[in-house]
Amino acid sequence: MRVKPLDWFALTLIVIGAINWGLIGFFQFDLIAVLFGGVDAVASRIVYAFIGLAGLYCLSFYSRLDDVSAIRD
Repeated sequence: MRVKPLDWFALTLIVIGAINWGLIGFFQFDLIAVLFGGVDAVASRIVYAFIGLAGLYCLSFYSRLDDVSAIRD
């Protein structure tokens, strides 16, 4: 199975989002807000939106797990 560039991009956004949530949970520090001008800044909202869309897209990975296990068997 060949991994698409969109899969890599989406997974990268998910990792960024997870790191950001970890920082918020442990240290009350929102890295995306700091980098892009605050929580309500347009740039931050765009980044949050892309991370959210990436999360929705990555839901399709669950359906692909059966395909990968069938190849390995």
